[in-house]
Amino acid sequence: MAIKTATDSTFEEVVLHNDKPVIVDFWAAWCGPCKLVAPEMEKLAAKYEGAIDIVKVDVDANPGLSRSFNIMSIPTIAFFAPGKQPMGVVGFRPAEQLEDQFSLKSYPVIAAAATNAAATPEGESATKA
Repeated sequence: MAIKTATDSTFEEVVLHNDKPVIVDFWAAWCGPCKLVAPEMEKLAAKYEGAIDIVKVDVDANPGLSRSFNIMSIPTIAFFAPGKQPMGVVGFRPAEQLEDQFSLKSYPVIAAAATNAAATPEGESATKA
């Protein structure tokens, strides 16, 4: 699954009006810890493909979003579930900690996607001859 990018002008459509849960990585190119977060976002994107969207927001290029969500430190990882208040954490967290922090396994669709991904090892067909 490709990680999406949101801007001041596309955030509402890409994140707030999304019918799926969205994890947003608020980052900047000069931020060392932000570089550690990127592979963790890739892990989550692969594990929850089709059930959850992963979106990156460059805070330097999108200062309006930083102000709107009061982003004071980066990396900040935020979780937006449809109809619920967003949650966030500041600083690097491994993918497993983000799953626990945001209770990702409590979402049936997400849990089903993770189960399906684990049940079919990479390179094998879901049906065998």
